[in-house]
Formats: sequence, C-alpha cells, structure tokens
Amino acid sequence: MTQDELKTLVGQAALKYVVPGEIVGVGTGSTVNKFIEALGTMKDRVPGAVSSSSASTERLQALGIRVFDGNEVGELAVYIDGADEIDGRGNMVKGGGAALTREKIVAAQSRRFVCIADESKRVEVLGRFPLPVEVVPMATQRIVRQFRNLGGTAQLRRKDGSPLVTDNGQHILDVTGLQIRDPLAFESEVNQWPGVVTVGVFAHQKAQVCLLATANGVQTLEF
Repeated sequence: MTQDELKTLVGQAALKYVVPGEIVGVGTGSTVNKFIEALGTMKDRVPGAVSSSSASTERLQALGIRVFDGNEVGELAVYIDGADEIDGRGNMVKGGGAALTREKIVAAQSRRFVCIADESKRVEVLGRFPLPVEVVPMATQRIVRQFRNLGGTAQLRRKDGSPLVTDNGQHILDVTGLQIRDPLAFESEVNQWPGVVTVGVFAHQKAQVCLLATANGVQTLEF
C-alpha cells in the first residue's frame, strides 16, 4: 500500500475510539485529515470537536461538524492525532505541522490520547525527526545557543522566505542532532527555558494507544 493508503487505513480505524455522544479532540496533519474524513461519516453521533489548529477547524466545519473552543467544554474522552515520531513507550515528537502548542493543550484536556501513524514513524529513540520548538521571537537566538550546548543544531522554520508564524503568533525552531533518551526529563527541562512556548516532545501528554499502519494492516500498540 502507498503511504496515503496507510494513512486512510488508520484514519478509519480510529473511529472505534470515538465515544458517541461526546465531543472529540482532533489533531492536525495529513494523517488526521484522513480521520476527519472518516469522522464525517458519523458526524450525527457526536456533538462536535475541539480542534488543535485553524486548518483542522476548517476541514471539520466543511463537513458540518461543529467546532468548540476548548474553554466551552470540560474534559474530552479522547484526543486523536498523528505523530512525527513515536517510541516504544508512547512518547512522541510532534509539531511538523506547526500546531504543537495547541495539540498539547487539547491532549492535556483529554482522558485518552490515540496516536494514528504509519510504521515509518516508529523509532527506538526520539530525535531522528527534527524537533519542533515553538518560541517567542525575541528569545530565538538565545534558545539556539542553549540547544547548541546540548549538541543540537536549531534552525528557524521559514515559509515563503519569511519566518513561519504559528496560529499563536510565534516562531518555530527545528532542532537536529539530538537523541532524546529520557523524553520526560527533556520535555520538563526545555519547557522551563524562558521564551519557549512549547517543545514538541510529548511525554507528559504521551499516547495511551497507537494505531500503526503497516503493510499487513493496522497494528494496535497500548502503553
């Protein structure tokens, strides 16, 4: 199967984790787009969604699915989102789509995180994919130096020649050269750096379930 077909497979498989009658948390990215398409087939069974990005909000609304602000609702039963990397304990690197801060907020509001991904995202140690870090622009160069002290190389993400601006009005650094062997401690440390809005390590808000698309079908991993 092609990667697009694998994404469709896990997007559809995630429907069984949606709780009828409850608002669902929806992430961001190409794999999540497949889930949103699938969710449209049962939109009459859910009151709506809390979305982690403007792009996902637009897709949900185009299908007639109501989108709530996170402040309008309480705890969510489930949050369904993709990952750029996931390890054997459910820790992830996320933020390739620049929505990491809002993704982490919705994940924290949810009882269960279901990750949907294809098998290329499975790693032994986080760090192969460039680590996204959302930052306040005035702190950028100091944070670049702090990552250099850890052995990483941080570059400002750009779009059309200018620094990419997130939905929150901030910038993103992509950091290479790291091996994140203790994701929980790493996330805790970097999140304390002044100027860091969110680091794209999801260890405090890790996945409880991963639906991994493989050539032999969907593999369910529980953590």
